[in-house]
Amino acid sequence: MTKVDIFSGFLGAGKTTLIKKLISDGYNGAKLVLIENEFGQIGIDGGFLKESGIEITEMNSGCICCSLVGDFGTALKEVIDKYDPDRILIEPSGVGKLSDVVAAVKRVEGTDICGTVTVIDASKCKMYLKNFKEFYENQIKYAGTIILSRTDGIAQDKLDTAVSLIKEINDHSQIITTPWDQLSGVQILKAIEEPITAADMAQALLEAEQHEHEHHHHHHDHEHEHEHEHEHEHEHHHEHDEECEHEHHHDHEHEHGEDCTCGCHDHDHEHHHHHHADEIFDSIGFETSKSFTADGIEQALKGLDSGEYGTILRAKGIVAGEDGKWIHFDYVPEEHDVRTGPADVTGKLCVIGSEVNKDKVKELFGL
Repeated sequence: MTKVDIFSGFLGAGKTTLIKKLISDGYNGAKLVLIENEFGQIGIDGGFLKESGIEITEMNSGCICCSLVGDFGTALKEVIDKYDPDRILIEPSGVGKLSDVVAAVKRVEGTDICGTVTVIDASKCKMYLKNFKEFYENQIKYAGTIILSRTDGIAQDKLDTAVSLIKEINDHSQIITTPWDQLSGVQILKAIEEPITAADMAQALLEAEQHEHEHHHHHHDHEHEHEHEHEHEHEHHHEHDEECEHEHHHDHEHEHGEDCTCGCHDHDHEHHHHHHADEIFDSIGFETSKSFTADGIEQALKGLDSGEYGTILRAKGIVAGEDGKWIHFDYVPEEHDVRTGPADVTGKLCVIGSEVNKDKVKELFGL
């Protein structure tokens, strides 16, 4: 069986940064393959991660949850046959539904899902939940481990709000709130593989307490607690079985058509219509030989915050600089990073959002 870890998370949450950290200090010597599924035509992250010496299969159109489900299964089988990796890391599109990715992996024989991770930008959790509820909730709901990014320097009340919003959707998974630079990749990977939740700790305390009771021969109290614990266990197993049945039923349905676009992977029955990423999100990608200045890119990224280009959620690119150096840039709302980095075969930039005015974006970057 080939172990598979899935790294989900909304656009710009920091999935790639987390994967790089785990590759350099976490998987330590394991033979890895990273599969990316980028929403939009241009794959920027591929070049970015090749420096780590990891083999990459890039898929740059559609998303795993709909049109790419068939191709995704084929790609996964090919990767297993060709590279025989110890571990496959999957970085789905930021606007994919985690439940769909899990279902797609489960359909491929010989895979064993070890970790389902969702990376969440603590400072943007509230805004994204409000504006993109269906996709955002799904990524939270189906995660085994939730890792908050950008918690360093965040106000405590903002962090508390993010954690409480997450717990309303998923109260059974480990949430990592410590800034990443204070943790080793090994620690993070251990939390992904063996999550210890508050509930687990409470259970351990309960057991320790019971042991104490036994030691002091409080038979009556102990029996009562034991009964209560048994009741709790029964409820827990019942819930778990129900979940498994639900999942099984869902997998079975999709044997009838892997490219099904009904959206029924989302188990939220309150909504009668389930959206796909390409119904809600737009992507505009360019390849360009044009040269830019760092200042010009800075101004363009600031312009994306204005609202006149649509709701822009993510922009990233690698473009030639007029001074001969190459400019790498990343954008999420109200935050951007412009730096120099290695050259690429041609300039690439990608803008993702909702109701994107593609012509105006093109004009903004002078393309």
